[in-house]
Amino acid sequence: MAHPRVQKDKRHWRAFNAGEIPPDWPLISWIIAENMLTSDGEQHTRLRRLVSKAFTPRRIEHLRSGIVGIVEGLLDGLAAEAERNDGVVDLKPHFAQPLPMTVISDLFGLPTRDRGELHRLVGVFFDQSITPDAAMATFFEMWTLLTTLVAAKRAEPGDDLTSALIAARDDEDRLSEDELIWSLVLIISAGYETTMNLIANAVRALLIHRDQLELLTNGEVAWSTAVEEVLRWDGPGEFVPMRYTTEDIELAGVAIPAGEPLLMGYASAGRDPGRHGDTAHLFDITREDTSHLGFSHGRHYCLGANLARMEVNEALPRLFERFPKLDLAIPVEDLPPLPSIIVSGVESLPVRLT
Repeated sequence: MAHPRVQKDKRHWRAFNAGEIPPDWPLISWIIAENMLTSDGEQHTRLRRLVSKAFTPRRIEHLRSGIVGIVEGLLDGLAAEAERNDGVVDLKPHFAQPLPMTVISDLFGLPTRDRGELHRLVGVFFDQSITPDAAMATFFEMWTLLTTLVAAKRAEPGDDLTSALIAARDDEDRLSEDELIWSLVLIISAGYETTMNLIANAVRALLIHRDQLELLTNGEVAWSTAVEEVLRWDGPGEFVPMRYTTEDIELAGVAIPAGEPLLMGYASAGRDPGRHGDTAHLFDITREDTSHLGFSHGRHYCLGANLARMEVNEALPRLFERFPKLDLAIPVEDLPPLPSIIVSGVESLPVRLT
C-alpha cells in the first residue's frame, strides 16, 4: 500500500486504457470513480484536504450524544420486535443497519424519505452476484439520488456535511460537481456498509466466543480492544479494487509487469502468521497485537475511522448490557454470507434476546 510504484489512478492500468475492460464490467464503478480513493499525488492531496475540511474530528465528536440516543432507541425496537416473534429478531436490519444508516444520513442531511432507497442502492453496489446491467443501473440511480441531494443543499444549505462539502474551498479551489458527487458516493457508501458489517461481525464473533464476551462484560478487557480484534480477525473490509503497477516490480517473489491491476487483500493481513504468530487464525481479545489494515494504510487511510469506532464502541456494550442472554438463533454455520468480495459479513443475523 505504501509502495512508490503502486498507485491508484486507472490511467496506470494498461488493459483499461487499451479498451479491454467493457463498460458493463460489474466493478466498473469502482474503477471510473473520481475521488480520493482513485487518485494519487497532488490530486489526492487536494481532494483529501477539501473533504477533510468538512470531516473534522470536532464535527464527528459532536455526534456522540446523538449516536447514543439512536442506539438506545434501536434497543427498544429490538425488544418490541422480539416480542412479536417469539423472542427472535434479525439483528442486522433492526440494529446493525439502521445505526450507521441513520448516522450517515443525519451527517449528510439526507431526507428521511430517501434513506430506504439509499440502503437498497448501497447494498447492490457491494453485491458481486448481480448482472453487469443491474450494477450499472444501480450506479446511475445512486448518482441521481446524490445529485438531487446536492441541488437541494445548494439551494438551502444546512448544518450537514453535504453543505460543508459544497462550501469547502482552498485558495479559491473547490470540488467540481463530479468530484463532489463522487466524494459523496465514496464516503456515504463506505461509511455505511462497512460499519454495518463491523457491528454484525463483532456480535457474531462474541456470541461464538462467550468466554471472551464474559471478559468484556466483567470489565476485564476494554470494548475498544475487542473492536480492534474484530477488525483484525473478521473486519468488514475484505478486498478493495484496485491499485496498479507503474513499473515492473516484484512482490513476494512474483514478477509483476507495469500496468497490471492489484486487488488488495486487506483482511488477509490480519490472519498473517508472520505478524500474529501461530494463533493468527484465532479470535482472541487478550492478544497483545491487534494491528490490522481494516481502515487501509498510508495516505489513503480512512477519514471515517474515528466515526466507525465511535458507533461500534457505543453500540456493543449497550447491546449486551440490555440483553445479557443474547445468543444466536441458528447455528453459526447456517448464517448466509454476503455475496461480495469487497465486504465480509452475513446477510442476516437472527438472534434470541433472552
